[in-house]
Amino acid sequence: MSYKAAIFDLDGTILDTVTDLKNAINYAMKETGHKCDFTSEEAKLFFGSGPYEAIKRALTVEAGWGYDTLLDIGTENEKIPDSITLDEIKKIIDIYYPYYNAHNEDNTGPYEGISDVLMELKDSGIVLAVVSNKPDNDTQVLINKIFPGIFDVIVGQKEGIRRKPYPDMTLAVMDELSLEKNETVYVGDSEIDYETAINSGLDCISVTWGFRTKEYLRSIGASCIVDSAEELMGIITGQESR
Repeated sequence: MSYKAAIFDLDGTILDTVTDLKNAINYAMKETGHKCDFTSEEAKLFFGSGPYEAIKRALTVEAGWGYDTLLDIGTENEKIPDSITLDEIKKIIDIYYPYYNAHNEDNTGPYEGISDVLMELKDSGIVLAVVSNKPDNDTQVLINKIFPGIFDVIVGQKEGIRRKPYPDMTLAVMDELSLEKNETVYVGDSEIDYETAINSGLDCISVTWGFRTKEYLRSIGASCIVDSAEELMGIITGQESR
């Protein structure tokens, strides 16, 4: 089947933001006296649920807890070391935000083939939107600069609406664009995106070039997984089967 609309995640799906995210969290951690040599692969595990959860995950690793505990942070199964306090998280966040705002375009750009696919989808009349757990201001700035005029609606995390994997942002976008669930697909790279699609009653396409591995995506139940922008294009337009 083909879809009339596609809702995209941002980080790890259409934009490779990991280097700038890593640099920002390392800077904020350094300025507050914490471990500050995290790698890009570690940063991929930190992000997906927003900066607040990313910092909690970084502090959890610093405290010596295993990486297998990280993805529960930000969920009802969250467990973190007693040493992590709200005051310390806020102190780090207050340094992280302005640094990232000033440097969020230093190393960030589209994944291979994504710009062409988005243009083709737009030209073919498919409605396009972005729903991200990245703060709304950063989401708007990056999308409007890197993909000007492509997306019909752009929504980032902001007060008053629950972040993904809750369906609130996605359903609000669908309501604004008068979209039906059976004609809309959600595209993302993580467990947060897969859960968002399920919670929103949408089909999901999971991409392998982002912040989670193909093996991990399979382990959480993702059944439609693509390895290239061309394959993504084919499934959205119905030229390839799911």
